[in-house]
Amino acid sequence: MIVVPTYNMILSADASLIFPLDQMRRNAGTNGVAVGEKVIMLVAKTNKSFSELSENDFYPIGVAGNITELNQQGYVVIRTQYRVNLEDARIYPDHTIKVMTSRRRDEEDLPPQEEAEKVKSLKQEMRRLAEAMNVAENASYFIDQVDSVGGAACAMSPILQISNEERYALLAEDSRAKRAEMIEKILYEFMEVGRITSEANSSQQQEYQQRYREAAIRRQMEHLQKELDDMHPENVTDVQKFAQRIAESGMNETARKEAEKVLNRLRQESRESVESGMLYDYLDFVTTLSWKKEAAERIDLDEARRVLDEDHYGLKKVKDRIIQQIAVMNLKQQQSGSILCFVGAPGTGKTSIGKSIARALGRQYVRVSLGGVHDESDIRGHRRTYIGSMPGRIMDGIHKSGVSNPVMVLDEVDKLSASYNGSPASALLEVLDPEQNNTFTDHYMNVPYDLSDVLFICTANSLDTVPQPLLDRMEVIQFQGYTPLEKLQIAREHLVPKSMEAMGIEKEQMSVTDEALETLIADYTMEAGVRGLRKRIDNLCRILAVKVASNPEERVTVTPELVREEIEDRPVRHDSILPSPKAGVVTGLAWTPVGGDILYIETALLPGKGELIITGQLGDVMKESARIALSLVENLFPEEAKKLKTHNVHIHVPAGAVPKDGPSAGVTLTTALSSLLTGRIVDPHIAMTGEVALRGAVTPIGGLPEKLMAAQRAGVTKVFIPQENLHDLKDVAQEVKDKIEIVPVSQVTELLEAVGVLRPAAI
Repeated sequence: MIVVPTYNMILSADASLIFPLDQMRRNAGTNGVAVGEKVIMLVAKTNKSFSELSENDFYPIGVAGNITELNQQGYVVIRTQYRVNLEDARIYPDHTIKVMTSRRRDEEDLPPQEEAEKVKSLKQEMRRLAEAMNVAENASYFIDQVDSVGGAACAMSPILQISNEERYALLAEDSRAKRAEMIEKILYEFMEVGRITSEANSSQQQEYQQRYREAAIRRQMEHLQKELDDMHPENVTDVQKFAQRIAESGMNETARKEAEKVLNRLRQESRESVESGMLYDYLDFVTTLSWKKEAAERIDLDEARRVLDEDHYGLKKVKDRIIQQIAVMNLKQQQSGSILCFVGAPGTGKTSIGKSIARALGRQYVRVSLGGVHDESDIRGHRRTYIGSMPGRIMDGIHKSGVSNPVMVLDEVDKLSASYNGSPASALLEVLDPEQNNTFTDHYMNVPYDLSDVLFICTANSLDTVPQPLLDRMEVIQFQGYTPLEKLQIAREHLVPKSMEAMGIEKEQMSVTDEALETLIADYTMEAGVRGLRKRIDNLCRILAVKVASNPEERVTVTPELVREEIEDRPVRHDSILPSPKAGVVTGLAWTPVGGDILYIETALLPGKGELIITGQLGDVMKESARIALSLVENLFPEEAKKLKTHNVHIHVPAGAVPKDGPSAGVTLTTALSSLLTGRIVDPHIAMTGEVALRGAVTPIGGLPEKLMAAQRAGVTKVFIPQENLHDLKDVAQEVKDKIEIVPVSQVTELLEAVGVLRPAAI
């Protein structure tokens, strides 16, 4: 009797098992293999070599059979007969195995006729699988030997992908019907997987052959097309044109791969398809975009300053900051520096100076208007999954400039708004961050682009609506507005010559006196900038063009009288000092988006129950300042304040249709109420600005240069300002400081004493 350990194979009664003779001898540990020899086949739990086996390495059930054939090809055929229970197993030092077994009975619940039908069906499926796998010739012999369900399982055991435990579970099942059902399930599942795999491989093979054929045809077509292009260079196809552009563009690796991917899709699309047009537009955009970094060039600082002075009068602080930026760029050999944000009233030259900077640097100029933008896609672009998608305004501006380092003016950043489509201001964070914009990704392009060489300049009328994270990325430079003298110089050197040229009027045909320009500035404009003045000059030149056209030989001289005669619009009404001063009325100063202005705080006592009445469209901050001022006055003038118990205090700021807010009217409100209670008149030639605290301290305010300009224009001779605002005087024009006495104060009592409301004896 030969004992043969087996591993990872299906054993079954009534089956023919085929073993290589050498493997049989090696597993049995003997050379005595002969026909008719009884064989006990045990199932090993783990895959060990014969010399490593122990008595506990076998499952308790095996099969018994006899050797029926030793063929010339070196194979042993074993015919199994029945299952056996392993009662005892001994392994001796010479590695021979002796076992004691007993026959294990089957439950005979599978009729022979039914099993024969199952075997027949299984053999048919096995032949189909062998044909599909192209092994029918080699497998036919083994399939013919199958005469039982268990035999079918044994025949396919080497290729079934089931575990050793699952194989043993089949052997351990006593019910022949259940065992046949388990075997059928395993075999049919395997054969179905094999059939599908074979079909997939066949289909894949056909697909590969088709691809190889297409590739060969395309290479032939490319060769023939190249010969045609050589003969007719004017007939280059779009695909070839884009392929050449991609190769020459210098784009980064990510962009090149994306462009080549889109180009391959374009090759497969017909010219009439909608997709073809979208792919063409994308490739046309990315291949005409400038990807190559421009070499840093040294800028002549003197020439840059000359260009800035030539285009703009005044703005010394702004020009000095721009020259500093250029100097840093020269020293560091960089294309850009800090993100500048020009803030000021309309018409002060914020946008136009961006064009001058581009000319001074010798770069292309691009202006991107952000006013009213409320969709993030306007900045980042639309994804190409949408019909009508397009790049964002940033990349569109770069594309139009034709270079990678333009001067880009982002106009009106304070007019951005948010909607359900996202926040454009948030999208700008990446654009304006030097640490991130070297890999800016537009949704339309879907590849990173380096914006680090772009010199960004932002403009805004006010910083109130600019988000703080966006503001942190920019360096704010204030445009304070122009004084009348500066406006006169700008009108004479820039506005009048440009307007005459635009209307076709020669220098010899018309001249404008300084007095006429002063009249336009003083009586027909009220602004910090010069935009309104330019419109007036254009209007005047159009009117006079009629006279010049009627009599070309006559020279027209524009005088103040001619200005008043020809311009039909009524002169602008400027606030001026009150001709008849009154107690309780004080001159204050205000900042507006179009420059500074003066305002009057009017107060009155009315019979009542001590209520505070506020009119004039005052905001919450200004209302709080009024309440603080009233409390402060009650402490400063306790005797006079007794009348407040039987009277209402009415505070009014004229121009009730105009909303007003801000803390800088605090000292003006305090002075007006003090004047009202004491009956002492404050000189209307005196104006003041400053926030007041409940403890009586005068705290700093903003917009001082604009306020002082408005005071000088209105005829004010003395202005009280907070002590902490003294450093802001460096931004005030010298002609304004020459005409106004500026007095700093730190306590409200100092101010009240200086204007004569609070007598020294009462302090």
